[in-house]
Amino acid sequence: MTVKPPAVLIDCDPGIDDCLALMYLAGLHHAGEIELVGVTTTAGNVEVHQTAANARWIVDLCSLADVPVAPGVPQPLKVDLTTTPETHGPTGLGYAHAPAAAARLQQRDWQQVWEEALATHDDLQLIVTGPVTNLAAFEATHREAAARFGAITIMGGAVNYRGNTTPTAEWNFWVDPHAAAQHFHSTAPRVLTTLCSLEVTEQFLITPQRLDEALELLGEHPTAQILPDVLRFYFEFHQAQGEGYQAQIHDLLTCMIALGRINVDAIETTVDVEAESPLLRGTSVADLRNHWDRAHNTRLVTSADMEAAHHECARGLTLLASH
Repeated sequence: MTVKPPAVLIDCDPGIDDCLALMYLAGLHHAGEIELVGVTTTAGNVEVHQTAANARWIVDLCSLADVPVAPGVPQPLKVDLTTTPETHGPTGLGYAHAPAAAARLQQRDWQQVWEEALATHDDLQLIVTGPVTNLAAFEATHREAAARFGAITIMGGAVNYRGNTTPTAEWNFWVDPHAAAQHFHSTAPRVLTTLCSLEVTEQFLITPQRLDEALELLGEHPTAQILPDVLRFYFEFHQAQGEGYQAQIHDLLTCMIALGRINVDAIETTVDVEAESPLLRGTSVADLRNHWDRAHNTRLVTSADMEAAHHECARGLTLLASH
């Protein structure tokens, strides 16, 4: 009996670290370790049609022209959209720019991509590495379908930790706080959400030395031609923020955790997100002592094996380069 590889749907906002996440997933897809069934995008790092164009370009460079890419909801649920060109560059991929043709390839409706993936794959794994806008919107209008996800993993929040956007809030949850809050209040999911929050993901760092190692692994692969321009912008941003000439690659780590490729520590808890307070917008709160007496909705990752993550990253890039 042939065992089917796990089906994966990623909802992202490329974004530099999203770019590396897509490359990693493409490597595993080519090796038959996963089936990447779709890529949808949110507005976050840049506006939604640009994130879709970026995703389409990266996926095509990875020889996955058959994988559908679709832009999702163009605005947060209730607040105005804020993007971050100072972090990810004017078009989202640092000093690299997707060709104009990539923007013309978005033919699919994102909800149709989700519906078809859920209808044809049992235990579909959803990985969200941008604002939670699409997931919250889908849960509100497709409750029964949303209940069929076999796993949901989100990169977002800062639990008992300083934020990277405000003193208490992480970027993805701050951009669309109402969507994050709505998801954690939703009764649609049948599984706990695995939450990879800032205090874990910002520990996964790519340095210039690790970039050189990645380029050696990629060899003549087309992504090797753009990766230095993509990451150089991110290095410069982190240096300007006092973090050193290196880059935090949140979304790639989140994909490894979602797929169970590295060891982590995690606890089951209840998470909520503040949406209405101007002071605490996007702040994530985990009820680690059960003060609320509410059912758990989250598997909160508290630590991950970073050395193993770097080895897994190298393995994924090697798989990508060989196909």
